[in-house]
Amino acid sequence: MAKDLLLEIGLEEVPARFVRNAMNQLKDKTEKWLGEARIAHGAVEAYATPRRIAVLVRELAEKQSDVSEEVKGPSRKIAQDESGAWSKAALGFAKSQGVEPEALFFKELGGVEYVYANKSSVGVETAGVLAQGLKELITTMVFPKNMRWGAHELRFVRPIRWLVALFGEEVIPLEITGVESGRTTRGHRFLGEEATIERPSDYLAKLREQHVIADVKEREQLILDQIRGLAAERGWDIAVKEDLLEEVLFLVEYPNVLFGTFDPSFLNIPQEVLITSMREHQRYFPVLNAEGALQPYFVTVRNGDRTSIEQVAKGNEKVLRARLSDAKFFYQEDQKLAIADANAKLETIVYHEELGTTADKVRRIRALSDRIARRVTQEQTTLADISRAADICKFDLVTQMVYEFPELQGIMGEDYARKAGEREAVCKAVFEHYQPRFAGDRTPGTLVGAVVSLADKMDTIAGCFSIGIIPTGSQDPYALRRQAAGIVQILLAHKLEVTLGELFDMALDVHEARGLKRERGRIRMDLYEFFALRVKNVLNEQGIRYDVIDAVMATGFDRLTLTIDRASAIVAAVTGHSLDDFKATVDAFNRTANLAAKATTREVDPGLFAEEAEIKLYEAWQSTHELVVRALAEGDAAEALARLSSLKEPINGYFDGVMVMVEDEAVRANRLAALAAVAGDVRLIGDFSKIVWT
Repeated sequence: MAKDLLLEIGLEEVPARFVRNAMNQLKDKTEKWLGEARIAHGAVEAYATPRRIAVLVRELAEKQSDVSEEVKGPSRKIAQDESGAWSKAALGFAKSQGVEPEALFFKELGGVEYVYANKSSVGVETAGVLAQGLKELITTMVFPKNMRWGAHELRFVRPIRWLVALFGEEVIPLEITGVESGRTTRGHRFLGEEATIERPSDYLAKLREQHVIADVKEREQLILDQIRGLAAERGWDIAVKEDLLEEVLFLVEYPNVLFGTFDPSFLNIPQEVLITSMREHQRYFPVLNAEGALQPYFVTVRNGDRTSIEQVAKGNEKVLRARLSDAKFFYQEDQKLAIADANAKLETIVYHEELGTTADKVRRIRALSDRIARRVTQEQTTLADISRAADICKFDLVTQMVYEFPELQGIMGEDYARKAGEREAVCKAVFEHYQPRFAGDRTPGTLVGAVVSLADKMDTIAGCFSIGIIPTGSQDPYALRRQAAGIVQILLAHKLEVTLGELFDMALDVHEARGLKRERGRIRMDLYEFFALRVKNVLNEQGIRYDVIDAVMATGFDRLTLTIDRASAIVAAVTGHSLDDFKATVDAFNRTANLAAKATTREVDPGLFAEEAEIKLYEAWQSTHELVVRALAEGDAAEALARLSSLKEPINGYFDGVMVMVEDEAVRANRLAALAAVAGDVRLIGDFSKIVWT
């Protein structure tokens, strides 16, 4: 026989951003505990609203399963002393397994004798372990922020107000912070009442009767269906942003969608400002037309039914008007602030106590932007635009609008710069230099924006590394991983041939003016290690095989565009129709590399060649060397690999007809040097010893 299990934790309203993780945590802990308790069960379903988290376990066995197993302990050497008596380790092992020392026995494993115990346990009734198990499960939950209430010691996300704990039709008796479990749940705060749950399978239906949709997926679908229906009815495009939908989902228990209007005169303000104000302050969904332009309407979700829905809409309109009036005031006031005066205010904002003010950072961005710009373009207008964009890229940080909505940095800067008469390329770059802001975001669309973005991100990373702030584990408070990934994306998107090493050196040159806290060479090495992981991620995202990634990365990744091209060339070769031929080519490359590793010089003297095979290989290498170097300089790794592959036959002929490790030291060194020349060109593509053949 099996019965369903229901556990509901009733709470005061939990912040929306905590609810889903709490729900998932309760489910995971329940599944883990049932597994450890050896209680068989069916599906585990989790539910949540702002006022409750719950888990329903289907077909929970009424009895623990019996267990009988051999458990390995310490080796005989540790388990017994010289006289053969049991050691403390053996006695402790016996106690931990619940057996008498006399019941221990030895078995051989891998040539070593270990002490073993037969551990057996008869399963007890599930009802007898549920109370303590569920109480521990609840009290060991963790949250980003906790609170205490009354005189209770328990720290929890919000005060517990009721508990429902049922195994079949029986209440599981438990008490937490003075709240005793029962079968009574609570409905919607205003529309519902208390409800009695007779059996776990009644849970969702009973709550629905009390205007609570506890199933998260069902509640989300209700919201989306209502929004889509309204959009179809009105001919609107209602912008549903995932993070806002997630928040609204956990703000309501009984969703009903409604819409309202606002004064069209507010549309004179940039729509990003209006949308941000609606989303951040009021949790409203904006309404757009087919061209993506904001319309004077908003959509929101009420936690209730449709009673007096028109009055609810009017109340929301009144609140929104006040919010948009504030935004309009900020917008108008900001335009009275000259860009030069805004930049002057940056002198008073500390960027980092060891890296100076935000104004200091802007000066470093300007210096680094100018260096990068001269490396990637000679066009004078573009150079001037880059310098100006770098000069003013952070001025909007002191505006009232960005102070109110930090996520508008760059957006407001572009708008204010345009109104101040700056060149269009400069205005766009003020916005673009923050891109990409997050994973999946677009890279800057213009070269001006790309260069300033590179400078900003590289300055941040180099500055942090120079004072010892290097991400470890999950800790990355300055989002350096994201910024490094952004640099890689920009270099690839714009096909900029500036190398990572050049970027590192330019940034460290700028920071060296203030004095480096750490040794420059060490910083540079740390930067390469840090960026290696970002480059690997890009190769992984492009579906490159792990062994090809290893082969390419092993020989350097300074030129990112070429690194991607080298990986693509090798993938094409190892997955092509001539696989056997290429495998033979790789074998030839690897034989060459293995011996070339013993070379002590790269100087080759053709006069010391004595065998025809070594002359042929050297001449073949000479004929391909410049072609390989030229192809790689032009970013054509496939052509370079094809040229190198033509050396397969001369290499095989060499090893068939030439003894490399001869007694004559000069001849031996010369032959190794010739092989090193060939191997050096091969390593320009990759380390082919990393390739795994299946």
